[in-house]
Amino acid sequence: MNARARTIPNTLLTRLVRGRAAFDVLLVVFASAIIAIAAQIAIPIPGTVVPLTMQPLAVLLVGITLGSTRGAAAAALYLLEGFSGMPVFAQGHGGAIWLAGPTAGYLFSYPFAAFVAGWFSERGWGSTILRAITGMLVALGIIYLGGWSWLAAFVGAKNAWLGGVRPFILADIVKVAVGASLLPQLQRMLAKLLQP
Repeated sequence: MNARARTIPNTLLTRLVRGRAAFDVLLVVFASAIIAIAAQIAIPIPGTVVPLTMQPLAVLLVGITLGSTRGAAAAALYLLEGFSGMPVFAQGHGGAIWLAGPTAGYLFSYPFAAFVAGWFSERGWGSTILRAITGMLVALGIIYLGGWSWLAAFVGAKNAWLGGVRPFILADIVKVAVGASLLPQLQRMLAKLLQP
C-alpha cells in the first residue's frame, strides 16, 4: 500500500472535523482564561488563608456552557497554566508551590466540578433556573469537598470547615443564583457559535 492510499482524503468532512477540533481547542483556551481572570477578583477574608474569589462561579459556568468534557479540559488547562508559573491563580500567584499549599484542594477540584456542572447541563438541567441552581450546587459541593478535605490535612477538620467553607457559603449561594440567571443567555450565545 502506498503512502497516498494510507492518507485520509482531504474532503469537506475532514476539513470540518479539523476545523471543529480547532474551534474546541480555542473554546477551552478561552474558558481557561475566563477562570484565570475570575481568580484575580479576590478578597482576602480575615482568619482564613482562602480568599473569596469568582473562580467557583467561572468554573461552574464554564462547565455548564461548554459541557462536561470541554469544561473539565478548560479547568485542567487552567491548573496546568498555574503549575507552569503563569500568574493565573488568585491574587496573581503561579507556580507548582501553589498546588501543594493549603488551598490546593480547591484548585484540584475544579476539573471535577466543571465536569459535573457540564454533565447536569448536558442532561437538560439548565432548562429552568431551579434545575440549574441544583446542578450548580452539586458541582459547588465538589469544590467545597475538595477544598475542605485538603485544608483539613493542614489545619484539622473543624478549622478547615470554619476557615475554608463556612465563610463562603452565603457568597457562593449568591454566585450560583447569578450564574443560573446568566445561564440561558450564555447557552444561547454558545449555541449560535456552535452552529455549522
